[in-house]
Amino acid sequence: MLTNKIFIKKTRLGGVMKIVREHYLRDDISCGSMACVKNCQGLEREPLEESPDSDSSLLRKSHYVIPDTNVVLHQIDVLEDPSIKNVIILQTVLDEIRHRSAPVYKRVTEMISSSQKHFYTYCNEFNMNTYVERKPGESANDRNDRAIRKAVGWYSSHLKDAGVLVVLLTNDMENLKYALSENLTAYTIYDYVKSLSNKTIVDRLANPLNQSISDKNKVIFAEHLGMAEIQKGIRSGKYLQGTILISRENYLEANVSIRDKDQMVFVQGLQNLNRAVNDDVVVIEILPESEWGCPSSMVLAEDEGKDEEDEENRGLNDSEKLIQNKVPLELRQPTGRVVGIVKRNWRQYCGILQPSILKERTRHLFIPAEKRIPKIRIETRQSEALASKRIIVAIDSWPRNSRYPLGHFVRCLGGVGDKDTENEVLLLEHDVPHSNFSEAVLSFLPKMPWTITEEDLKRRRDLRHLDICSVDPPGCTDIDDALHCRSLSNGNFEVGVHIADVSHFIRPGNALDQEAANRGTTVYLTDKRIDMVPDLLSSNLCSLRSGVNRFAFSVLWEMTPQADIISTDFTKSIIDSKASLTYAEAQLKIDDPNASDNLTRSLRGLNQLAKILKKKRLDNGALSLASTEVRFFVDSETNDPIDVQTKELRETNSMVEEFMLLANIAVAEKILKEFPDNALLRRHPSPPVSNFDPLIKAAASKGFKIDVSSGKGLADSLDKAVVPENPYFNTMLRIMTTRCMMQAVYFCSGMLQPMDYLHYGLATPIYTHFTSPIRRYSDIIAHRLLAVSIGADASYPELLEKTKIQSLCNNLNYRHKMAQYAGRASVNLHTHLFFKTRVQDEQGHVLILRKNALQILIPKYGLEGTVFLNDEGQKTSSLFVYDEEMNTQTAGNVTIHVFDPVIVQLSIDRSNVQHMKLSLKLVKPEIPGFSVPSVKDTSALSTQEPVGKSAQKKRKMM
Repeated sequence: MLTNKIFIKKTRLGGVMKIVREHYLRDDISCGSMACVKNCQGLEREPLEESPDSDSSLLRKSHYVIPDTNVVLHQIDVLEDPSIKNVIILQTVLDEIRHRSAPVYKRVTEMISSSQKHFYTYCNEFNMNTYVERKPGESANDRNDRAIRKAVGWYSSHLKDAGVLVVLLTNDMENLKYALSENLTAYTIYDYVKSLSNKTIVDRLANPLNQSISDKNKVIFAEHLGMAEIQKGIRSGKYLQGTILISRENYLEANVSIRDKDQMVFVQGLQNLNRAVNDDVVVIEILPESEWGCPSSMVLAEDEGKDEEDEENRGLNDSEKLIQNKVPLELRQPTGRVVGIVKRNWRQYCGILQPSILKERTRHLFIPAEKRIPKIRIETRQSEALASKRIIVAIDSWPRNSRYPLGHFVRCLGGVGDKDTENEVLLLEHDVPHSNFSEAVLSFLPKMPWTITEEDLKRRRDLRHLDICSVDPPGCTDIDDALHCRSLSNGNFEVGVHIADVSHFIRPGNALDQEAANRGTTVYLTDKRIDMVPDLLSSNLCSLRSGVNRFAFSVLWEMTPQADIISTDFTKSIIDSKASLTYAEAQLKIDDPNASDNLTRSLRGLNQLAKILKKKRLDNGALSLASTEVRFFVDSETNDPIDVQTKELRETNSMVEEFMLLANIAVAEKILKEFPDNALLRRHPSPPVSNFDPLIKAAASKGFKIDVSSGKGLADSLDKAVVPENPYFNTMLRIMTTRCMMQAVYFCSGMLQPMDYLHYGLATPIYTHFTSPIRRYSDIIAHRLLAVSIGADASYPELLEKTKIQSLCNNLNYRHKMAQYAGRASVNLHTHLFFKTRVQDEQGHVLILRKNALQILIPKYGLEGTVFLNDEGQKTSSLFVYDEEMNTQTAGNVTIHVFDPVIVQLSIDRSNVQHMKLSLKLVKPEIPGFSVPSVKDTSALSTQEPVGKSAQKKRKMM
């Protein structure tokens, strides 16, 4: 049967275009039920069970359920519960969800593909028995509701003889009324879920805007403006739109990154934040200059001790209403207040329930692990079972008469403090995709046993005769680079960087490629790694292990002994690595005077040239910065950390790094020349001069002047800032400099002017990532661009569209940032496990002085911690006097400056179950009434086995 769909479309020039599309209707679409007696099955085994068990007190008969669009959108957590099965998702519903919420659409499609859930998609829009035309004057929403009811009616009559009911679930009262008037079986999702024997599923119900609040007449927050008023205000310039970023150190403060402008607006106090949650797209109004403020110099400690009843009934306290007064003019910055929300970017949050003194209550406060997220009020009947458990909660709404957003319980992860649970939490909190690779992804892997064919040999340069080796951390299995160096007859050197040819195995557009693009990067935790690509590739076929033939993408240079480049060549190759060395093993070969084999000579040549390359790079203004990287030693049986130390860097670390940088620059120049509008590059923007204020102030306290007018000036200033009696001073300055830097980001060349391509830290006008395709998707794109450039592979449309390349870059930047945060969180977790049974004194240095705290760096462990100058961490202690101009803290006759050496006592603070943290207490200098007495180191070591980030990946600069 043929019908037509007619659309009226407005053209760019203001005209009207009528579009007519043919719409074919069929009568042979399967109902998807094994119970069907009308022989319409399309598959041998249909998804919907023949005799589904009824778990509902409302319906004793076997039944299937059909949810409407709003039920799927708002109650997706309920639908994901294992007890919800045999659900029919109509095409009408699925199409609406795809347009309204991509995350929910993905979750629905995953349930449909799960054989355990028994979900079925029914194409009601193409069945002549269920298709409905939109009536004149009828809204699209009303038409879709009618289409859903029509499909429910058809299913009910179609399966009547099979003895299976079909139930409509809706929260729309009008839709429910119409359904009942049409003699359909229909219930609200609330009534249906509450009728199930599994009572815990009730906790997963979302109640947007309907959840009861103790005092509905109480108004805490201003009303949000409507979209019409917001749009009018943005056009007139009265309001500004941007993304709100809550401070990690003070939840009462935030900055709004204004859209399309290089501008940040400060927001302070809960009332001015006006129910905005971190990452929401908000609309703000700039306050009068007399009300402008600046970020507080205080660090707010967490407050979890109050009972929720007290918190709900009291008003906002002074600090929560805070608008700073008497802020000096020179410190004021543009300050605003949130007047509306354009888009909520809520997600699911990990955390714990706040303990309650009233055991019988069902309303509880949930405390997120992410300090920037407010507490969330939920209803649960499982509070006793969930005590001391990590759980996941989703936000549903935040009414203006509630102190907290309202949400619902999703699921329990495990016990607080359990290492596996805490690893799961940090992966979820940093949005790291870590589920097992799907069957669709794995289906695109090479079939084993994999062999190199004669055709492969014809298309690649055979470099198996060269003395190639890899140099990596111990335990590294994802080896994506190898090197060689040999002397030429003319006195020059041939140097090669050989990179795993991952793009040979991952072809554009397939499921494997899409999964790698979404993950963006391999994530390295202290005790595990989350691979970007399946293990068969990352640790086997792509890994450049020794003694096996492997595909590579090689960059070959002819260099003079002075490291001047004569020529550069790019080629797809086949290599056979002669050795997989650790940094220590390579260093031993270089330093061994008795070693003179080809491999050792190759390493010495590489090391000699790398030193010259590094000097040239630093002379050109490249920065040599510092960061704290640690490695853990674990008990061989329990896998708990038993020792921690800073990472040791050798000449071979620098050797590998220099040639990786050289290869990345060479590839960047090549692909930009061939693809000026769509090359994927990496830039490191020059930091605003204001970013360096803390560094300049800290260096000045020791009599040094830091030149920040250029990268070269900064590098030279840092080289000169040396205090002989404090050898760690220069390292601390470089750590502070690292924190002044902007984030390096990927971008598409066609989106920026060439002057903006600069990589500030490396002092190079152009840069990309090419050398780690096993663990970075950006490198796979660089490989594809380079392959097309040299005629080694064919192009494809997405590779040539700059908007799609930039969209990909945006995701890569996000994934890269989240991977860094997850790595740091993993180090913090293992630090807490290490100090769990220890109390010990260690030498430290004051890195940052705050109004109520000292930020201390512990060189031995590469750790940082905070010494609060009072118990609460809320106000300055009466013992200490903070001089903001001189940047000092004084107690009696003791004055503490930035960079001063101190002795601190390290232990774990267990007072906060949610965030057990490293506690630092001052031992020396001795301050009566504040310092604690020294203790002996309580640590006890056993069999050591090193693991950690440094044992799993190379240090890659920028």
